[in-house]
Amino acid sequence: MYIESIELKNYRNYETLSLNFDKGTNIFYGDNAQGKTNILEAVYLCGTTKSHRGSKDREMIKFDSDESHIRMYVNKNGISRRIDMHLKKTKAKGIAIDGIPIKKAGELFGILNLVFFSPEDLNIIKNGPGERRRFMDLELCQLNKLYLSNLSSYNRILNQRNKLLKDISFQPSLMSTLEVWDEQMASYGSAVIEGRKAFLDEMNGIIEEIHSKITGGKEKIELIYEPSTDSEHFLSELSGNREKDCRFKMTSTGPHRDDLCVKINGMDIRKYGSQGQQRTAALSLKLSEIYMVKRKIKDMPILLLDDVLSELDSNRQNYLLNSISQVQTMITCTGLDDFIDRRFHINKIFKVVEGNVYCP
Repeated sequence: MYIESIELKNYRNYETLSLNFDKGTNIFYGDNAQGKTNILEAVYLCGTTKSHRGSKDREMIKFDSDESHIRMYVNKNGISRRIDMHLKKTKAKGIAIDGIPIKKAGELFGILNLVFFSPEDLNIIKNGPGERRRFMDLELCQLNKLYLSNLSSYNRILNQRNKLLKDISFQPSLMSTLEVWDEQMASYGSAVIEGRKAFLDEMNGIIEEIHSKITGGKEKIELIYEPSTDSEHFLSELSGNREKDCRFKMTSTGPHRDDLCVKINGMDIRKYGSQGQQRTAALSLKLSEIYMVKRKIKDMPILLLDDVLSELDSNRQNYLLNSISQVQTMITCTGLDDFIDRRFHINKIFKVVEGNVYCP
């Protein structure tokens, strides 16, 4: 699996851009704020329908335009597929595969798998639980079409239930309708809980070996799922919390309040770990994603590294670079010295200057 090319029109700071990629390592270098990350974002968006930054469609359209187009060619098992994405300021995005429009984002499932690694990911351990839920969901949605459907349904019902909780304060008679929403919410939410649990069980079998190698066998890592409720008792907890939920006008239990605990040698590093331990654990998490995808689809995903090397010390840089030799990789950086000093093999170089890209 590899990306052959991408074309952008009125995307972020690019009026038009057409790039052909190598199957190996592609490096985009240049000063900050030139548009390097925008290219990686466009690739990720085309493969997942979502921005890794969480940006809305209208925010990715060039400021003086009403719409934006992305076209990407992906080669999988020797067959070239075309993904078209049409972003609009006032309407939902349009997506087509090989020229045929699709109605649901889930129809992209199976065409492309991506792992995105940015400096923000290095803070996944110390940041709030929303970041760790997002880590689980982004990978699971690429690997499991049913999980994507269950999570989308759960989030839709959660929003509707929260709206109903606000309306009940003005119309108490609506309280009787909560039961219907609770049953649906518990059904989809229980599936999300079980999906996350299975995902972390499998991740533990992968990350332990990776983390041990990075730390020279000095640390043992463990991922512990911390659900706000279990699937067996979810519905009864929703019923028991109705009065509280109505008072605060929000749903107090469910997968939207889950967390992930990372322990090193039995210690919760969110609370007691050093910054170095937290960053090493984050690196282990991202590398584990690569091998999780490989195990699931029998192929390597595409790796997108957004200026991560500058945030890692030399030992962790070396480990990361040595781990990606068999992966199509797109890397952004401000200079090439780190790669030259380590004699790292680069297949293609792009220089990015104020929204223009050159191949020196």
